[in-house]
Amino acid sequence: MNITYTDRIARETGLSARQVSATLSLIGEGATIPFMARYRKEVTGSLDELQLTTIRDRAEQLEQLDKRRAAILDSLTERNLLTDELRAAVEGADTLSHLEDIYLPYRPKRRTRAMIAREKGLEPLALLLLAQDSDTDPDTAAGAFVNSEKEVASVTEALQGARDIIAEKASEDADVRARMRDLFMRGGIISSRLIKGKEEEGVKFKDYFDWSESLKDIPSHRLLALRRGEKEGFLSLTIRPDEAEASYLLEKQFIQNDSAAAAQVREALEDAYDRLLAPSMETEVRLLTKDKADGEAIRVFADNLRQLLLAPALGQKTVMALDPGFRTGCKTVCLSRQGQLLDNTTIYPHSGKQALAAVTVLELVKQYEIEVIAVGNGTAGRETEAFLKEIGLPAHIPIVMVNESGASIYSASEVAREEFPDHDLTVRGAVSIGRRLMDPLAELVKLDPKSIGVGQYQHDVDQNSLKKSLDDIVISCVNAVGVEVNTASKQLLTYVSGFGPSLAQNVVEYRNQHGPFRSREDLRKVPRLGAKAFEQAAGFLRIHQAPNPLDASAVHPESYPIVAQMAADLGVTVGQLMQEESLRKKIDLKRYITDKVGLPTLQDILLELAKPGRDPREKFETFSFADGVNSMEDLREGMTMPGIVTNVTDFGAFVDIGVHQDGLVHLSQMANRFIKHPAEVVKVQQQVMVRVVSVDIPRKRISLSMKLEDQPRTTPRQERETHKPVSGGNTSDFIRIKPGQRKK
Repeated sequence: MNITYTDRIARETGLSARQVSATLSLIGEGATIPFMARYRKEVTGSLDELQLTTIRDRAEQLEQLDKRRAAILDSLTERNLLTDELRAAVEGADTLSHLEDIYLPYRPKRRTRAMIAREKGLEPLALLLLAQDSDTDPDTAAGAFVNSEKEVASVTEALQGARDIIAEKASEDADVRARMRDLFMRGGIISSRLIKGKEEEGVKFKDYFDWSESLKDIPSHRLLALRRGEKEGFLSLTIRPDEAEASYLLEKQFIQNDSAAAAQVREALEDAYDRLLAPSMETEVRLLTKDKADGEAIRVFADNLRQLLLAPALGQKTVMALDPGFRTGCKTVCLSRQGQLLDNTTIYPHSGKQALAAVTVLELVKQYEIEVIAVGNGTAGRETEAFLKEIGLPAHIPIVMVNESGASIYSASEVAREEFPDHDLTVRGAVSIGRRLMDPLAELVKLDPKSIGVGQYQHDVDQNSLKKSLDDIVISCVNAVGVEVNTASKQLLTYVSGFGPSLAQNVVEYRNQHGPFRSREDLRKVPRLGAKAFEQAAGFLRIHQAPNPLDASAVHPESYPIVAQMAADLGVTVGQLMQEESLRKKIDLKRYITDKVGLPTLQDILLELAKPGRDPREKFETFSFADGVNSMEDLREGMTMPGIVTNVTDFGAFVDIGVHQDGLVHLSQMANRFIKHPAEVVKVQQQVMVRVVSVDIPRKRISLSMKLEDQPRTTPRQERETHKPVSGGNTSDFIRIKPGQRKK
């Protein structure tokens, strides 16, 4: 990582140069974000993961800028075009847009109208017109360039060629492009129109058949919806600012007077804008706004994924899990406290075999001492839940509905085939449902995050950026919780700091060959797990049955001597120090400060000794949907019922109320006060109370509210706001529309 970017990143982020430099140095040495945030606080000045990630990502952007700069300089040098002035301009460009603007006049390109005009010797005429001398008569001047040998047959052709040259000069002027880009971004209007003949096929985009909106104000989800409509061939999009303002910008830059020559220049500028500048600027702002919309959509997805991965875990319990179905029956599995498959069968409670199904369930519950039952929330989920509540299960066994999004994808994956080569997809799916209840994080890491169902237009955004961001979130969550090395799957170990697929596989193979690890030091015996990987990973791995109790904590092995010294100074063992709060209160942390270990690390150690290996996730609480409400047909306006937030988007939150179709709580219905984003009020997996506002069974739309009915709206603006669907059949496409925003 190039530390020459230190000063610039420090200015942009408001962090100190020392913090930025230290972070870049650690990244260059192979340190991961979780490791730096947890174990190198003295070095980074206690930067958190977000700050560390910002530094890393900005340095990578600057590296890409420098690579492009070097490529441009090489190209100019090879073609003998590089002057001292041009080199200075290229080296001084501080953004990719500025750099490309400087390079544009020198970029190799196909023959243009201006090139052809130059070949005909018309550049002197263009320069003469650009000078706009009041004594210049364009027709007379152009007459001198009429030449049959050079294929300039008339004055008209000569003037046209000169204007082509002027138009290209104007469109490639770096200052003009910068100002025009700002105008498009600041004052651009994005408009969509229906492509002729697509009325019926494109009905899901009917709200955009004739739509105009300010580019700078359009929310990211709406921009992505418009782009999707264009990509699917139903809409045509244009982005243009006010033409009078664009013309003024160009004329201010190039027009000097009202001479006849100036009239020729003005005509050339009109052509430059219509033919060259406007299309070029539209392409650029499309990319810029797409990047911005992608960033927002990815941020929303990442936030949702973090909440989902860090959802409360049931913990180690014997679990019965059912993947419900009507005709095909309910695949039923029993899992050990470690998530191992003990038994599996299929019951048919919805096909006239309720009695046999009840007997089977009760026998399995007794045989395997089941402590909790997990039921997938898909087809027949509520009906299966109702069946289980009626068969006389012991009162202490809770029945929990589990979100099964992605379970079918897992069951058909290579990971599932490796785990259960002798079982079919239905068994694997049921196992995934049960394990997801026991430990959502450990199970969900086996899935591509995009299949989990908490995104917003995740298939429309830049896939590389999305993957990078989601990988960061998964790594952050895995290391925040910690990983029991003796039970973790290869997929979970892959996300441990300093590991990857290869090292994770080696750890699992070593564990299978030699038995459970007895200490963190044993990890050093794993093939190819070197000192650097051990340093990065050890603090995040747990060994709960290890002789050294610190091996089950987040205390890093490099700090074991400090803890040992603390215990020795008090005349007790490390175990006693961890068990007795009165002993820990006697520790004077200042005595253990060194040139490498400061108070932040020592305070973390003390907290960890108090709660070794503590799980940052909230305590698991059981949840039940409203009894007797199992389908959309059971809903009535005004009903109040419990639900679980399944997805949070820019325009609202989707809530599972147990009817096989999530309802939408629109942004305007989330609180009696004004809020800018749903994340201010809710998060994924949060339990909420909602009121049914409307039910549209044919279109499978449920509108919900979290507002208290006896309190007034905060603002008239909220009173006026409504929501409409973008695409029929997909409630994730609901959007907010404001009065006057749409014009025909």
